[in-house]
Amino acid sequence: MNAILIYLLEASICVAITVLFYRIVLSELTFFTLNRVILIGMLMLSFIIPMLSFKLGITSLGTGEITLPEFLVGKEVAQEAVSFTWQEMLFYTYLAGVVVMTVHLILGFFTSQRLLGKSKLMRYQDYWIAVHPKFIPASFFSYILLPDFNPDRSEQRQIVLHESVHVRLKHSWDLLLIQFAKIIFWFNPLIYQFERSLREVHEYQADQGVTSTYSKREYSGLLLQMITGGQGWHFMNNFNQFQTKKRIIMMSKPQSQKREMRRFLLAIPVLAALFFVFSCEITPEEDIEGPTMNGVKEVVKIGPSDITARVMENGKDGEPIYDVVEKQPDPVGGMAGWNAYLSETLIYPAQARTLGIEGTVILVFTVNSDGSLSDVEVLRGIGGGADEEAVRAIENAPNWTPGSQKGVSVNTRMRLPIRFKLS
Repeated sequence: MNAILIYLLEASICVAITVLFYRIVLSELTFFTLNRVILIGMLMLSFIIPMLSFKLGITSLGTGEITLPEFLVGKEVAQEAVSFTWQEMLFYTYLAGVVVMTVHLILGFFTSQRLLGKSKLMRYQDYWIAVHPKFIPASFFSYILLPDFNPDRSEQRQIVLHESVHVRLKHSWDLLLIQFAKIIFWFNPLIYQFERSLREVHEYQADQGVTSTYSKREYSGLLLQMITGGQGWHFMNNFNQFQTKKRIIMMSKPQSQKREMRRFLLAIPVLAALFFVFSCEITPEEDIEGPTMNGVKEVVKIGPSDITARVMENGKDGEPIYDVVEKQPDPVGGMAGWNAYLSETLIYPAQARTLGIEGTVILVFTVNSDGSLSDVEVLRGIGGGADEEAVRAIENAPNWTPGSQKGVSVNTRMRLPIRFKLS
C-alpha cells in the first residue's frame, strides 16, 4: 500500500513538472506538433519513470565488526483489534476517487455512443459527418459532429475543415489518454491544467489547418460568432470550446523562429533530473532491511557516512577496539541465553504498532575488555520508538565474556540486527 502511495506521489510530481515546463518554456511557441509530442511523451514518462529502479553502485568502506544473528521481535504478539492506519484511510479515499472518475468516464462514453446511434450519418470528403440537433460542432474519434450540415455555406466548410484536422491527427486518442491519467491522478489539480494545455495545442493545430485555406480575419470572426459553453464529452474536440481570444492571438502571432526550437532541448535535463531522482538509487555493496509499513518493505543502504561516523580508535579503557578477534565475545548462557534475555526485555513499541511500522534496527556496540557493554549506537533505525527500545535492551544487558586476542581480553565491536515484525 505504501509503495502505491509513494508511486502516486512521485508520478504526480513528474506530471506537475511537465505542466510547469510546458507553460513556462514552450506554450508561447508556434511549433504545435512538437508541443503535442512533448506533452504526450512527458505524460507517458511520468507514468513510467517512478516504476523504474536502477542501482548506481559505489564502493563500500566495509563493516568488519562481528555480526550477531538477527533477533525477531513481535512474531508471537497477539493480533490487536482491526483498525485503519492513516495510510489505509488515504488509500481507500484515493480508490473511491478512482471509482467515481471511472464511472464518470464510462457514462460519458455510453452517452456519446447513444447519441451517435440516433444521429444521421453521411460521408463528406472522406469523413463521417454525424448530424443531430443536440450536437454542437465537434469531433469524436473518426466522426465530425454537427447540429445541421449544408456544405454550400462557407462557415460550415470552415467548421468541417477545423474538425477534420482533429480527426486526421487523431486528437481523440490523446484525450482518451488524458482521461485515464485523470482517473489515476484525480487528486492532483495540475492534471486538469495538463488537459487544458493539451486541448489548447489541439485547437492551435486545427486553427492552423483552417487558416492555411481561409483568411485569418474571416475565421476569427466565425470563432467569435460561435462561442459556446462547455467542452462536451471526454474525447471530444469542440469547435469553439474555450480561450477564443487566446486562439485568435496565437493565429495572428508570427511563426516562431527555428532557433527557438532549442528550447525543446531543455526537456532533456528535466527528464534526466526526474529519472535520477525517482529511478536511481546510489547503493554501496551492502543492503539492510529498512522500515516496513503495512507490509511494504524498503531496502536501506549503508553508506560510508554511516560507518565513519561511529568509528572510534579506542575504547573506554583507552585500548584499541577490535573488529575481528581470535576469540569472539560470548554472552551469559551463550546465544540461547542471549536470545532468552532479549525475549524477556524487548517490547514492540505501541507507536510503531499503531503506525504499522516494521523493519530491522541495526545496532553497533562494544563489548569491553571487562565484559561490560558500551557505545551503543543505532546504525540504521526505523522510527516509531523501535530504535530507542533496541538501545535500551542492549544498555541494560548483563556483562559478556570479553573477546580475546593472543590470550588477552580486548575491546570488541559487535553488530546486532533486531527485526521488528507485526503479527
